[in-house]
This record gives sequence, structure tokens and C-alpha cells, in this order.
Amino acid sequence: MNKIAVVYWSGSGNTEAMANAVVEGIRQAGAEAALFSASEFSARALADYQAVVFGCPAMGSEELEPCEFDPLFADCEGQLNGMITGLFGSYGWGSGEWMDTWQERTSAAGAKIIGTVIAQNFPDDDALTACRRLGADVSAAI
Repeated sequence: MNKIAVVYWSGSGNTEAMANAVVEGIRQAGAEAALFSASEFSARALADYQAVVFGCPAMGSEELEPCEFDPLFADCEGQLNGMITGLFGSYGWGSGEWMDTWQERTSAAGAKIIGTVIAQNFPDDDALTACRRLGADVSAAI
């Protein structure tokens, strides 16, 4: 069975809700999903999965969470070449440009990005549906 890691950081619960919807979509598509907070995952664990979906909200001036998530993601970047990947997260201000920067960074690492989902503040039904679809699309791409 295809195994997909969903790795996220959430301060207010918004991105966590999105992570749970991604997991739901993966499982509905027939793949195995493992959900991890950023502090529970390591770059070494990537080898155990056929794909990874990362979730992080915009922080500060449109950047990834700097204490836990960004250091983890930086460690993972060297192992993303050729890996099927998705990205998601929430934001409370700005235009969501952190996702554009993150997507460019992930592409530069060689990842195959299947899709991205952003939600302003708490994800509404449309955003949660998009997260489930992202999970299913990542599953189908393996």
C-alpha cells in the first residue's frame, strides 16, 4: 500500500484542520496516511514514504513558522528531489504570497508538486474540500 506522510505545524488549529482533511482525502483514495506534527517528524523518515504533504501557516511577514517547521523543512529539502509533494496552509493577512515562495523553494529542491491549498483564517468548506482533493490527487500520483 502507498504510504503518504502529512507533516504540519499549526498554532491556532487552522492548519491542523486542513491536515486532517488532507489525511481524509488520502484514505478515501485508498492510500495509507500518517499524520505528524513538525516536532514528530524528521528528514530521515522521508525514506519510509512514497509522498509527503506539508502544511504550514503564514507567519510574520509571509514566511514559514521559523522555530519548528522551517528548520524541519530545510532538513527535508535535500531529500525532496523526485518526491511527490503537496503544500497547504492558512494565512490571516496579506495575499498568501508565502505559498508562492514556498512552492518555488520546493520546486527548486526537485519535488513534484501535485497541488497547493491556502485558506484565509479557519478553512471554510471549500478549502476543506480542496484539501481532501489534494490528498486524493497526491495518492493518485504515486
